[in-house]
Amino acid sequence: MLLEIGSKAPEFNLVSDELKEVKLSDYKGKNVVLLFFPLAFTGVCTTELCTMRDSMTQFNEWNTDILAVSIDSPFSLQKFKEQEGFNFPLLSDFNKDASRAYDTLYEEFPAFGMKGVSKRSAFVIDKEGIVRYQEICGSPGDLPNFDAIKETISALN
Repeated sequence: MLLEIGSKAPEFNLVSDELKEVKLSDYKGKNVVLLFFPLAFTGVCTTELCTMRDSMTQFNEWNTDILAVSIDSPFSLQKFKEQEGFNFPLLSDFNKDASRAYDTLYEEFPAFGMKGVSKRSAFVIDKEGIVRYQEICGSPGDLPNFDAIKETISALN
């Protein structure tokens, strides 16, 4: 079921690229941009996360953390982060619980016959854990609307 704007963001407990447990509730009191992306080391995912990496100064000014989630293992995410110099946590949703909770899971990915891959999507969650923006991209080749994400966060501050 699609999350409604104004609803409580589902809690999650995932393993980061640093092999640490990360929960959404760890970020209470800060705004969060929660990104789900299909697969590490792919072109569009790299472009998306590099765009966020390069905007980090602005997000820091807005007291906003970025969390990026995929079904890749924490070890793959560690290498991906190292290769691209990402300055935010990459979280492994290997068991797909968070992707299901946010209704952002392809039962069948449009390529390679893969099942259970995260859809590219973006959520802005405010300091109280309320969803203020959500976008689930129609195709894995689409990028989220970065301007709309920034406008939403700007309005929260």
